[in-house]
Amino acid sequence: MSELSALATPAALTVTDRIRLSVAIAVGNAAAVTSRLAGKGSGASVRGQILTRLVPDAFPLLLQGRRVLSVSGTNGKTTTTHLLAAAIRAGLGVDATRLVTNADGANLHYGIASALSQARKADIAVLETDERVVSDMIAHARPEILVLLNFSRDQLDRHHEIKALGRAWRQALESAGPAGPTIIANACDPLVTWSAGTAARVVWVETDTVWHADGALCPACGEILQRIPADGRDRWDCPGCELSQPEATYQVAGAAITVPDGRRVTPNLRVPGSFNISNAACALAAAVEFGVDVDTALAGMHTVTAPAGRFATASFGGVAARLLLAKNPAGWAEALPLAQSDPVVLAIDSVAADGKDVSWLWDVDYEQLAGRTVICTGPRAHDLAVRLRYAGVDHRIEHDLVSAISSAGVDHVDTIATYTPFQALLKTAGLR
Repeated sequence: MSELSALATPAALTVTDRIRLSVAIAVGNAAAVTSRLAGKGSGASVRGQILTRLVPDAFPLLLQGRRVLSVSGTNGKTTTTHLLAAAIRAGLGVDATRLVTNADGANLHYGIASALSQARKADIAVLETDERVVSDMIAHARPEILVLLNFSRDQLDRHHEIKALGRAWRQALESAGPAGPTIIANACDPLVTWSAGTAARVVWVETDTVWHADGALCPACGEILQRIPADGRDRWDCPGCELSQPEATYQVAGAAITVPDGRRVTPNLRVPGSFNISNAACALAAAVEFGVDVDTALAGMHTVTAPAGRFATASFGGVAARLLLAKNPAGWAEALPLAQSDPVVLAIDSVAADGKDVSWLWDVDYEQLAGRTVICTGPRAHDLAVRLRYAGVDHRIEHDLVSAISSAGVDHVDTIATYTPFQALLKTAGLR
């Protein structure tokens, strides 16, 4: 029997645990229906919050008896999770109902519990996992595979120093020992490399990362990292200790991915951006480790079009808007080159889900928009306008999200938004 076809051995929950979960899930489902009827969203979040309030250990209980693949990192979690889930579904074929995933991107304890509660019999779980939840995922789920994409400053009031997160990952993997997950790790990220250093087994992926500002110092010893040209790209190395960029078995080169047998394959994705080739490479490595062959995995990934609304196109007042999500400087560095319209709409907010500290605006290269007009929108539109003035970018402010798009004066406008306005636009468009 192949790794992919092997069924997980269901964990023996006690009768009491089964009853507790069933009652809590029923109450959560009722709340989810009420939320949908009230137009408050899908209800997945409120379901999970009620479920975990009624059964505080719902997260570990619902993970029992499943083969778990987890995806984490600052940028690309949602898309990579969708790509990986699609690849494994393709490998499962008619048995695809065996797989459960948190497709809406709810990646905290209650969001994961909510998704798992709706597929109690699914024995394979592909789970987007918030960086803060990774340690608990390792401890409670014993995932077979853990994909670690990158580390970048994000929601500065919430995550604070990202090295603390990396240290928590490193400690959790050390505690897991030989029984810990196989790590699929981005070799181009120094903090990911250091964090994965205690894992029992690592499969390295050389991505095509354009953002390096959060990897200037060695996470092991604090020395300034050197970037050494090699084979047409820079490789990082620490002059003060042994930490260095590892050799990768999967390598991204333009639109192609070199796989371990030496073949160069083209993922032919239906989501844009060079960064998504890197996401696909990590998803491909994870799928192959799980038992899916390369060609089947790539065929599955080709079915992904707008993961959780990312890159979706919707109409607002007769104007078609392509919706792009960017949450931090690394995300903006990847999203801005995709925005080709003139004008372009940029939406900024700073509530908890976005991160209340917007000082990151000064780390983004908005100067590349010079020569075009930017329509600033969202509650922090004035902060963005100040940044654009210093960047020499023509701009105007339109506080209402929909009006910013509908007043663009063109048939199609690219719209980049932080998390809260992005979700608001999806809701207005009926996409969530």
